[in-house]
Amino acid sequence: MASTLSSRLPHLPSKPVFPHSNSGSTLLHFTSKTRFDQSRFRCSAGQTGFFTKLGRLLKEKAKSDVEKLFSGFSKTRDNLAVIDELLLYWNLSDTDRVLDELEEVLLVADFGPKITIKIVESLREDIYAGKIKSGSEIKSVLKKSILDLLTSKAPKTELSLGFRKPAVIMIVGVNGGGKTTSLGKLANRLKREGAKILLAAGDTFRAAASDQLEIWAERTGCEIVVAEKEKAKASSVISQAVKRGKEEGFDIVLCDTSGRLHTNYSLMEELVACKKVVSKIVNGAPNEILLVLDGTTGLNMLPQAREFNEVVGITGLILTKLDGSARGGCVVSVVDELGIPVKFVGVGEGVDDLQPFNAEEFVDAIFP
Repeated sequence: MASTLSSRLPHLPSKPVFPHSNSGSTLLHFTSKTRFDQSRFRCSAGQTGFFTKLGRLLKEKAKSDVEKLFSGFSKTRDNLAVIDELLLYWNLSDTDRVLDELEEVLLVADFGPKITIKIVESLREDIYAGKIKSGSEIKSVLKKSILDLLTSKAPKTELSLGFRKPAVIMIVGVNGGGKTTSLGKLANRLKREGAKILLAAGDTFRAAASDQLEIWAERTGCEIVVAEKEKAKASSVISQAVKRGKEEGFDIVLCDTSGRLHTNYSLMEELVACKKVVSKIVNGAPNEILLVLDGTTGLNMLPQAREFNEVVGITGLILTKLDGSARGGCVVSVVDELGIPVKFVGVGEGVDDLQPFNAEEFVDAIFP
């Protein structure tokens, strides 16, 4: 693979900068591990292919990460392994019993009642119509029906970063879902592919959130904007970060936000304010609003996703903690219910364990 942009640029120490707002109400400071030649990142018509190239690199990397994906979904795969036993001695007279048991297996794996019934009834029709004549064919059609659903309901799993720099990605979700950690892992992945990343510590409610994100900034070699004053407005921090991103030629600004219950109206309204300030600074931004969902909650994640989508318009999903649960089927349920693409899945605790989502590889990973 060609060397990344960042590897070709000088790494020079820089001093923190403390700009004051005109109102004096919010003081922000910037910390930096590296300083880049800004002129090399100025956006122009000739540079608009950068994000296309970045998306292609992420896709190529996803293919090389298949083994991690298989490992991450090992419990789901073990749970679905019983399907092979069910279908091994299948014959036409056994169809109803086998399909009833197949339905139970899919429900346990959190495919959800709606999608499970749809899949099983479709199989039943094909079997009795003579289109399926063996157990192996049942499994092949089962996998294909799940893949078709994922690719038809939400086909665009790549990040949509537009053509203006900086692209702005907001990360949202409830408390404890892995939001800040997912942001850090995403920053690491994008940085490795040559993007110049600025982090915005917009989680101003949780005391340790900024400290946690600063650790990720140091770990990934990214720069960060944090609020020095306690209880600063998230929209103010994010606004300052996006302005700096625009002025200094950053490729992507990743914005953390406060974790909130989807039923808390005032905090949900704050997300709307953050979205508005971003759009005023960069036309067309935020390019992505990614909702982080805890995969261990299974189908309980659906009400959260509905509310967040209604308030701010979710463009993609990050499903986390799928390594510790046999609930990989929830990926299918979320896409079927909401039509929002899954863009990344968290399959482990390591810095590289946030994987770009690929529907075909996912189906292969959950079925033995």
